[in-house]
Amino acid sequence: MFSLLGGIFLGWSLGANHAANCFGSAVASRMVRFWTAAVLCAVFVFIGALLEGHAGIETLSGLTTFGLEQAVAITVGVALTVTGMTWLNLPVSTSQGVVGAILGIGFINQQLNLVSLEKVVICWFATPFCALATACILYKVLAFIYNRLRISIFKTDILLRIGLIVAGSYAAYSLGANNVANATAVFVGAGVLTVFHAALIGGLSIAFGVLTYSRGVMETVGRKLVRLDPFSALIVVLAEALTVHVNAVVGVPISTTQAVIGSVLGVGLIKGAKTINRKMLLNIFTGWFLTPTIACFMAMSIHFVLHLKYIPR
Repeated sequence: MFSLLGGIFLGWSLGANHAANCFGSAVASRMVRFWTAAVLCAVFVFIGALLEGHAGIETLSGLTTFGLEQAVAITVGVALTVTGMTWLNLPVSTSQGVVGAILGIGFINQQLNLVSLEKVVICWFATPFCALATACILYKVLAFIYNRLRISIFKTDILLRIGLIVAGSYAAYSLGANNVANATAVFVGAGVLTVFHAALIGGLSIAFGVLTYSRGVMETVGRKLVRLDPFSALIVVLAEALTVHVNAVVGVPISTTQAVIGSVLGVGLIKGAKTINRKMLLNIFTGWFLTPTIACFMAMSIHFVLHLKYIPR
């Protein structure tokens, strides 16, 4: 059980960082209270992990062969990386961190499943563009319908609030289904856990991270990157959730951060590029590139330390 703490730590940091991708826009636009968002996110992320987390777990666990010590090195290395980024209030890609760490261990073992790796990398690059396109389409379609509703401002507020809660819950479900593999898939590859137990433990640890340490990043995504009105926030969450869920079904863990930022950019382009905070966007892109690099270095360093031997004089 002690060896699983790395995966639990990683799941916790994932939940703390990525809850923003589900309810950050709604909380920042003051349509949903933080604790309402956190509880709903924790519940649905756990359900998603249990019901549809198996495909991603199987994909990541097959990227390379590794033992228990190497699984611990991967999870602890990524968890430290993601926690550091969370402390800086920067949304990062846990998926990229995990794959970067696995690549480091795979380099040590001189063994990698290049076919699976290629599929994952392609989806990484496609994710923000797919989310952007989805957001643009959803904005046009739903805006057409929304503008033709003849309801009072009070009813409009209620409708948008309900929409944000439903969309955020769906996004949380997609997060659990797609990203639980990042927390515990390596322990399946090491033969320590079954796929079901990996989904169970990973789902619980992500939910705990949401409830305990997600507030800072949740405010960063929704408020500092782009100024979102409630309708735009709804579009962002729906586009991100759809993009992430599709990849969960095909078994490719992707960056929910890339999906939500692509969605935000899609809305920003429709509303006008001036709404986008370019400095914050640059910081997030920097985090994306640094995350796999740092996680790879951390995993290799931890593996090296675990294999140090004392030689008496």
